[in-house]
Amino acid sequence: MVNFQDLPTRMVIKAQAKRLRAKLRADGTPISHSKTLEMLAHQHGFKDWNSFNATLQKQATPFIVPNGYHVGDRVQGRYLGQFFRGHIHGVEAIGSDHMRLTLDFDEPVDVVTFDSFSAFRKRVQCVIGPKGQSPQKTSNGEPQLCLGKA
Repeated sequence: MVNFQDLPTRMVIKAQAKRLRAKLRADGTPISHSKTLEMLAHQHGFKDWNSFNATLQKQATPFIVPNGYHVGDRVQGRYLGQFFRGHIHGVEAIGSDHMRLTLDFDEPVDVVTFDSFSAFRKRVQCVIGPKGQSPQKTSNGEPQLCLGKA
């Protein structure tokens, strides 16, 4: 029996299918994207991709990010102490007042403070609360992410 509460989002399933297809191709077993979607549908207890996709679309509601943000909106803020501009690529509700966002930065952000080492991030996932700040803090006590409209 399928527990609809535990289903991943459609975006997650599509990404899983893409990774599975790439792995199988690398291992010498080429497979179509539609076949990987069918395999994932079966894995989650559905008879085919169309049934699975319809269920995923029914459960997906258009979430609104706190403070009136939407997927595709231009945003700016600070991520790990670094200023960024970008857009909201994805949104997923976590509980009643927190959201998991996927942000796509216009320019990669260096998340390391050492002069002799860099680690750039272009797309990140983070959790924010109703005030547009992450509940997680950096070592200096600042929120990991502070979000505002661009």
